Amino acid sequence: MSKPAGSTPAWAVDLTVVIPAFNEEQRLGATLDAVIRYLRENEGRWGEWEVVVADDGSTDTTRDVVTGLKEPRVQLVTSARHHGKGNALRLGVAASRGRRVLVTDADLAAPVEELEQLDKALGEGNAAAIGSRSVPGATIGNRQHPLRELLGRAGNLLIRRTTVPGIRDTQCGFKLFDGEKAREAFAASRVNGWGIDVEVLRHFHRADWQVAEVPVRWSHQPGSKLRHLDYARVLAELTRLRARSLRPADVFAVTLFLLMSMALYSGRLFDPDHRYLPDSLQDQNQWEWFFDVTAHNLAHLHNPLFSDLQGFPDGVNLMANTVMLGLTVPFAPLTLLAGPAVSLSVVMTLGLAATGSAWYWLIVKRVVRRRAAAFVGAALAAFAPPMVSHANAHPNFVVLFMIPLIIDRALRFADGAGMGRRSSAGRSWLVAQFPAPLKGAVVRHGIVLGLMVAYQVFLGEEPLLLAAIGMGLFAAAYGLVRRDVARVVWRPLLKGLAIAAAVCLPIVAYPLVWQFAGPQSYAHMPHSNNSGNSPLALLSFAERSLVAGSAQRANALSPNPTEQNAFYGWPLVLLAFAIVVRLWEQALVKALAVTAVGAALLSLGPEFRIPMTDKVYPGPWALLAKLPLFESVIEGRVAMICAPALGMLLAVALDRLTATRALGTQYLGLLGVCLALLPLVPAPLKTAERPATPAFFTDGAWQSYVRGRESLVTVPLPDAGDAEALHWQQQAGLGFRLPGGYFNGPYGNDRIGIYGASPRYTSDLLRDVGDTGVVPKLDATWRAQARRDFAYWRAGALVVAPGPHDEALRRAVSELVGWDGKWVAGVWVWDLHDGS
Repeated sequence: MSKPAGSTPAWAVDLTVVIPAFNEEQRLGATLDAVIRYLRENEGRWGEWEVVVADDGSTDTTRDVVTGLKEPRVQLVTSARHHGKGNALRLGVAASRGRRVLVTDADLAAPVEELEQLDKALGEGNAAAIGSRSVPGATIGNRQHPLRELLGRAGNLLIRRTTVPGIRDTQCGFKLFDGEKAREAFAASRVNGWGIDVEVLRHFHRADWQVAEVPVRWSHQPGSKLRHLDYARVLAELTRLRARSLRPADVFAVTLFLLMSMALYSGRLFDPDHRYLPDSLQDQNQWEWFFDVTAHNLAHLHNPLFSDLQGFPDGVNLMANTVMLGLTVPFAPLTLLAGPAVSLSVVMTLGLAATGSAWYWLIVKRVVRRRAAAFVGAALAAFAPPMVSHANAHPNFVVLFMIPLIIDRALRFADGAGMGRRSSAGRSWLVAQFPAPLKGAVVRHGIVLGLMVAYQVFLGEEPLLLAAIGMGLFAAAYGLVRRDVARVVWRPLLKGLAIAAAVCLPIVAYPLVWQFAGPQSYAHMPHSNNSGNSPLALLSFAERSLVAGSAQRANALSPNPTEQNAFYGWPLVLLAFAIVVRLWEQALVKALAVTAVGAALLSLGPEFRIPMTDKVYPGPWALLAKLPLFESVIEGRVAMICAPALGMLLAVALDRLTATRALGTQYLGLLGVCLALLPLVPAPLKTAERPATPAFFTDGAWQSYVRGRESLVTVPLPDAGDAEALHWQQQAGLGFRLPGGYFNGPYGNDRIGIYGASPRYTSDLLRDVGDTGVVPKLDATWRAQARRDFAYWRAGALVVAPGPHDEALRRAVSELVGWDGKWVAGVWVWDLHDGS
């Protein structure tokens, strides 16, 4: 007689013991004797019982062992072919009639007497009680082979991180389930192999059925059917399980983020070697050089924190230049294979999409349940006007996928207090009174947070500092609004942060010491007296706005196209204000509003002027401007914190709006959102054809003019205003060294940070000639100074390429060295070996 999966049959018994078996003729008899004897001796406790042996296509006499018992309460279910443990358990649980179902392996590694411990845990309201070898109180008799034990621990760690969080040991073959829930979970399973335990526990986790992990006595038994290769099969099953569990809406969201990123970079994406982002100024040349030099250092086993390929002979402190070792190192193989232009293009395109996906994941997990609302909020966080501006040139401010992960990990210190988890009903950040996080969880989250922060240091320190400012503003506001939560949370939070610091600092200590005290380090990087935003910049539209952009207006309110750090537009500001007023009762909304307003005020700089007046007032940034680290921050960038804060406010509002049944309210609300976001939709970034590299560099003609550790001096020397020579150097395989360059380095005895190498008389002279086309009178003093500078640069040759004012540059160089240059492979060359 058949029965539907997931239902308790009318002829139910109190307990069913399910034993999967495949070629177990040697061990199954003793196991059945022990189980039957125990149940017979304790019938007063266990009531009516049955044993179901699920044979998975055995080829020995396993079935005869069962049928030979002549015990009516032991039944055999069989499979025609061998499929795996998962198939056997699915058959056995489907045939069960118990109100409680015990699943135990045929080797009975955990004695059946341990059932009492599981039954006690199940009686406390749990839907499942699983035996564990990894929780305090567990007793291990005979241990497994060390390799198998190591593989098991690694597998459990992977399972905890990806599939079943919080369960330390999913693979101990001794589990007691509520019968109805067991039949439902096993009927829904698809895995045939050893990964069935993980799939079933994941079903319980997603159904919000409580699972208790109970310490048991356990002893390894000989004759195990699990082989080393099976661990790889379990990994494959977990991968398939994870893929099947993906929600179509989530896949669609990630795909949309990728398509949005590709559209933004469409002008360069398909031909990165020959297309240039003109709004990046010289930053694209610089970043391609960073990718190339990191790959070069790794390939030649050089120090990845330093290079003398530009700024020669002093060199460049790469750690002090945001070289993003967290990406330039793993992308080194692609750089060596396809070139730095391809690597940079891939990193920025995928990085921006990954940033949007990470914000989406955080908002879905922590803020709202509706995927559409989360997508809109994440899209604003990742594609807000400041992000689009930095997408021209600054991968360290575009590839921010670690920031949402860091925020989530920090919030886990507060999960025990109910902070930071949305309710199943979808309301944001429901706060309930629960015990503080467990000690082990705080330690675990602290370790993971420390590793995450360490990695972010190698992606970008300034974004990490800005994220810390944003999290600090949010935590302070939320703590003031919900002081009951703050009283519970502050101890585990501080302890977790201390653990994170203890993990992070040893990893980053040496690179940071190199950055701040190593060769070519600098004290701080001064900017203009006030690099803050005008209040008008917060209300205006960015240059790349598809429908409302004005380059003239945006450039008047920002330093350059890569630093349009605000430009959220007045419609979005009005919408955010309306959201805050309407949803002010929510603690989350109050905290997000304080975060956004606080960041906007800080971004105004140490002082700001009231628009259309001459009145200047001190800004809150003045309190931080002189502090270490803060003194090098471009304060206008603090407004980037507003992007995720506004995105989350928008997600909360859309989640509430779509839940209402008033169609008029929905229509007006959605119309307001569309009108606020439409001016922020960006046009694709501008691109231009890249100037051709002279054959002198691409064909190797330069090699005749550079000997040993000499340099090749391109005239004028590369700097922040013109760094095309860095591209020529890359086209030559980084085969020669360049004086000058575009990087952050020290200047003077105070080691103040400047862009480029410390200026010398001859480099300044040649730059002025290149900018103006005017050659001053060059006398013996200038020629003597030039010889000293050529010697300092260890110059093998001077090169002038065709370009603006190249005739004036040729004349200036000829007067300095005393002879005319030669036309070689598309450039003019002065071989210093011939005359000096």
